[in-house]
Amino acid sequence: MVNRYRGETALMVEGQALPMRLTLGALAELEQAFAVDSLPALGERFATGRLSARDVARILAAGLRGAGRPLGEDEVREMAFDGGLNGGIRAAIALLEATFGDTTDGTATPEADIRPPAPPAA
Repeated sequence: MVNRYRGETALMVEGQALPMRLTLGALAELEQAFAVDSLPALGERFATGRLSARDVARILAAGLRGAGRPLGEDEVREMAFDGGLNGGIRAAIALLEATFGDTTDGTATPEADIRPPAPPAA
């Protein structure tokens, strides 16, 4: 079971909920992977709204490791996400929102500059 107040979300794989959380260590991994030097820069990188398949795998793998499941990006790429590719993308976005905060309500907070935007409506 995930605890949203701790920034946890779940990745659904073949009907099983795998907890994810971006810990400070996981965020440091992502800073390195995306070649940025700060959390605001990482947030700006995600705010572009353009995530590659590699980006999604990196985010999901970091979140799974942050929740204690030692999986690499290669293992994540081979997973059968519930909902297919869209399910994996939605899980990555939900993880970013749980970590940086959901800005869909339009309220501003001091950390708003590091939050990724809500995904575009389909």
